[in-house]
Amino acid sequence: MDVSFDIDARPGLPEDLKLLLAKYPRETWQGHPNIEGTARFWLSRHDMFRELGQALAEALRQEREGEVPIEPFKRWFVPRLSFFLQELQGHHQIEDSYYFPTYQAAEPRLARGFDLLDADHVTIHHDLERVAATANGFLAAMGEGGEASDAVRRTRDAYQSASERLIRRLVRHLGDEEDLIIPLILDRGEAALG
Repeated sequence: MDVSFDIDARPGLPEDLKLLLAKYPRETWQGHPNIEGTARFWLSRHDMFRELGQALAEALRQEREGEVPIEPFKRWFVPRLSFFLQELQGHHQIEDSYYFPTYQAAEPRLARGFDLLDADHVTIHHDLERVAATANGFLAAMGEGGEASDAVRRTRDAYQSASERLIRRLVRHLGDEEDLIIPLILDRGEAALG
């Protein structure tokens, strides 16, 4: 496997895919006239995923440390985790079915980058399934055995491990996706990209 495709090993977008990023570095994005519309919306969605992922991790830490009782934790945690997983899955489906093919057709030199992002989506989809399964196990154990049972600790650890892996991979993916796509939008403009 090409190491640049390994979401766990790559330090960022491979150099050969940064041709537009060199022209439009991140520090210039916010002031660019083509940032409005799709690019700004895309960045705001990515920021929401990052922030909600951190909030879920912090809520789990608070539950683990006994800083929040179980019922308030569950009332806060369950709908937000469900929203996070559903929105992320939907976001990726829209990218896969519309944005990636459209943008790849507009700039064929970035085709390998869209293959990389597609491979990330496959990996992240499996992570989403694992997070959902381990969260369900954790919540079920909470209902059966109380806060301090071995089953709760074991299932909490399994969920935490799956969630940390998902968030780590997601953060890498979001950054690489932004570095590939936002410069393309800035360069061509939304209307020219379709």
